[in-house]
Amino acid sequence: MGLDDKIGNAAEKLGGKGKEAAGEATGDDSLKAEGQGDQAKSDVKQAGEKVKDAFKE
Repeated sequence: MGLDDKIGNAAEKLGGKGKEAAGEATGDDSLKAEGQGDQAKSDVKQAGEKVKDAFKE
């Protein structure tokens, strides 16, 4: 996994956590769900990158 990918995935996950927290604080279920979705998408990307790295070795 390249450094750029790691940084991008971490930023996406952090942004998702922020959205989730903001949605929780304001009672906005849509924003909360969007944040959870962003985090899940980041996790899937990270897993895919790890699989690619495993095949490179």
